[in-house]
Amino acid sequence: MSYRAVIFDLGGVVLGSPLHVIRDYENEKGITSGFINGVVMSTGPEGAWSRLERGELDLEQFYPAFDEDCADAGSVFSAREMMERIASVTGPRPQMLDAILRIRKRGLTTAALTNNWKSDEVQSDALADYFDAYVESAIEGVRKPDPRIYQIACDRLSIEPKHAVFLDDIGGNLKTARRLGMATIKVDEPDAALTELQELLGFDLI
Repeated sequence: MSYRAVIFDLGGVVLGSPLHVIRDYENEKGITSGFINGVVMSTGPEGAWSRLERGELDLEQFYPAFDEDCADAGSVFSAREMMERIASVTGPRPQMLDAILRIRKRGLTTAALTNNWKSDEVQSDALADYFDAYVESAIEGVRKPDPRIYQIACDRLSIEPKHAVFLDDIGGNLKTARRLGMATIKVDEPDAALTELQELLGFDLI
């Protein structure tokens, strides 16, 4: 397969992982491991987290709404404290930024495809120059794993999904990409993911 583009999730791929922050927060507060993700999944599209990532809530509206979702699920929780921790640790991963530059020098295009929220504008500005397209759930009003947001990214790169490689740290997001025809890489450890990506692309990234 001749790939023409690489599409990157941000948090947990290009940036530090919010999943690690959430896991550590649960451990510190004595909350059952996986509780927060369980709330996100069980509340579905109408839950506070999904509405935040579709841009329907700002952070100040999200905090009490998600606290209520968690309380309904059986745990007292501070969404504000957790989100402040996420913001403090999700800086760029230098090896990922270097790989993106190498990919573009080889003539491939790149896109960011991220579930985010309305307070991320400063982060977006800092990363925008690394990508040919920057697709944000809070701007588009649709979030991964909805196939529509993947198609938006491909349309903006003027490619078909089968010509893209997609990197994400969440398995459910990768499943949609595979159904659309993309090659996928699950990112647990950045260097391992880049090794896998360079094997697909046929040139060095690390």
